[in-house]
Order: sequence, then C-alpha cells, then structure tokens
Amino acid sequence: MKAFISKVANGLSLSESEAEEAFGIIMSGDATPSQMGAFLMGLRLRGETIEEITGAARAMRKKSKKIKAPKDALDIVGTGGDSTGTFNISTGSALVAAGAG
Repeated sequence: MKAFISKVANGLSLSESEAEEAFGIIMSGDATPSQMGAFLMGLRLRGETIEEITGAARAMRKKSKKIKAPKDALDIVGTGGDSTGTFNISTGSALVAAGAG
C-alpha cells in the first residue's frame, strides 16, 4: 500500500492493475485507516483517472457478493444522480413494503 500512496502523493497516476490491487487491499481490510485516508486523499487532490476508476470498479466487483434473486424480484432503488429529473421514491417504497409485511 505504501508504494501506491507514494505514487499518488507525488502526483503520479496508477495503472488500471495498480488501482485494482490498491483497492483490493483496502477492501480486504489489509490497509490501515491512515493508509486508506492518505491514499484516497491523494487521489482526490490530484483527480482520479479513468484507469484508476476502472481498476477500483474491478476490485469492487471481485469483492461483491453474488446473489440469486427470485425470478419476479423488482429493483426500485436508484441514486437519483442520473439527471433524468425523476423523483426518488426508494425510501417511501421501502416503508410501504415494510408496512405491508
């Protein structure tokens, strides 16, 4: 992790594979809070590259849990950041669904 921190602290970009490895270390719990903070702050101050974002996404996908959803499952959740002007009903829908049992 130290090599990745040093690289971003010096204003250098990570390759996609380096970013994937760095985020894999973080997501595995093998980085200290100080290392995570220094690394993420370095990326933020310099600005993330497409390669770094792609590597981070690959690491997250590798760590994500795969689930088998029922055939009739419905997804109603979104971030609201798609700029389509739609209304976020996720919270209200969750309360209605919970109330319905």
